[in-house]
Amino acid sequence: MNAIPTIDMAEVTRLTRAGRLMEATALLQGRAAPVDHDTGGFKPVVAGAGPILDMVLPAAGGIWVAPGLNTQGAVARDEAPRFEQHTFANAAGSRAYKLFVPSGYHGQPVPLVVMLHGCTQSADDFAAGTRMNILAEEQTLLVAYPAQSQAANAQRCWNWFNAAEQHRDRGEPSLIAGITREIMQDFSVDARRVYIAGLSAGGAAAATMAAVYPDLYAAVCVHSGLACGAAKDMMSAFGAMQSGGAARAHEAGVPTIVFHGDRDSTVNAVNGDQVIAQAKGAAELKVSVTQGAGPRGARYTKTVQTDRRGLPVLEQWVLHGAGHAWSGGSASGSYTDPQGIDASREMLRFFGEHAKGRTDA
Repeated sequence: MNAIPTIDMAEVTRLTRAGRLMEATALLQGRAAPVDHDTGGFKPVVAGAGPILDMVLPAAGGIWVAPGLNTQGAVARDEAPRFEQHTFANAAGSRAYKLFVPSGYHGQPVPLVVMLHGCTQSADDFAAGTRMNILAEEQTLLVAYPAQSQAANAQRCWNWFNAAEQHRDRGEPSLIAGITREIMQDFSVDARRVYIAGLSAGGAAAATMAAVYPDLYAAVCVHSGLACGAAKDMMSAFGAMQSGGAARAHEAGVPTIVFHGDRDSTVNAVNGDQVIAQAKGAAELKVSVTQGAGPRGARYTKTVQTDRRGLPVLEQWVLHGAGHAWSGGSASGSYTDPQGIDASREMLRFFGEHAKGRTDA
């Protein structure tokens, strides 16, 4: 791990007051912030710094700032994106979460995306790997990263496989929903545009949240995950991961986008089919299938199912040759495939097509 640089805050403040913002920001970062086109234009300055320094983002006027760094007022809060640490608690316990607030947020209603990390990951790791903070800054939306505690699961997995964690207003679902609602109370969130997504265990937890809180979330993304109820305990979880599980039957769920590698040896790709089947329920939808390749050669098969209005409500990406990793993610995070289709951007495109109460295509 690289050492965290010693920052002379007095000098930073002096430079800022003198209007020498580029020099002040460079001093905050320990060096000038380089552009990295492979990770969406920006890259981490200090590897492993976690809550001290997340990733470099552009702010107003081309000034480079680092969200998460304690600038002690050197950079005005309304000029810089923020990556805040919070904690939510209810009768089921408590969970920390991080919230990205883009520089373009000034109190106007904006979308909210809740991101659930996979096993062994953290909020900072997942933010870096998915590049969601970069896209949130670009598109002006809030992004929340609930963090599973090691006390709740030794590997920091969301306990999607426990029957007790698959119900509304109980256990971990109540905590994740509580975090979502707390942000909606504390910030100006467009209640029609609240979304949830996750990877692996987080993907399975996201599928559960969509199933038991269809009134809260307008759409869901399940990346390399499993359907709600695919397992009831630890033993059945391993079986479901290897060959699929007996997913719980539901009425047609919220609009759903799925990404899954067909060479995923951790969670079999059949689980992606089951997520789609669960979200579809008994709905009659028109199916269209296309095949293609991304800019870096990654091949995929995309299946889109539309309703009678022509609105795409289910979208499934089978990523050919891909394993258990967030497609198109940054190498600065764990469990990412930088050569893959940009799942984060495709997910946000799909989310943008769906809002609660929408009746047109």
